[in-house]
Amino acid sequence: MAKISILVDTDIFIDYFNTGFFSNILENDEFRIYYSLVTKKELISKKGLKASEKIAIFHSLKNYRVANIDSTIAAKYSSLRKKYPNLNKEDILIASTALVKRLPLLTRNWKHYKNIEGLVLFVGNRK
Repeated sequence: MAKISILVDTDIFIDYFNTGFFSNILENDEFRIYYSLVTKKELISKKGLKASEKIAIFHSLKNYRVANIDSTIAAKYSSLRKKYPNLNKEDILIASTALVKRLPLLTRNWKHYKNIEGLVLFVGNRK
């Protein structure tokens, strides 16, 4: 069976690291998990994070694939930024990555992304 490829938003990783929520997806061989460089930045730059926690985050992210920002993603970001000027820059960059890479986005923050045309969302639930 082919793996299901998805881009995982920062909030999903935070829940996973803090509580183990979403382990059914993040620890499942049926999924090919991608994350944006924005997600990595958001995870390791959290205020009050201990050095040991940063090391644990870096170690855990090695299990997944980084979706690097390239010129195509940058161009998509630019067009989305003009179309959705009220959205957070980081969210637009994550959405741009999902759109260019043709990946659905797994997030709990559906309100941040719900109006972005063409973006496929998987809305995570902690229950």
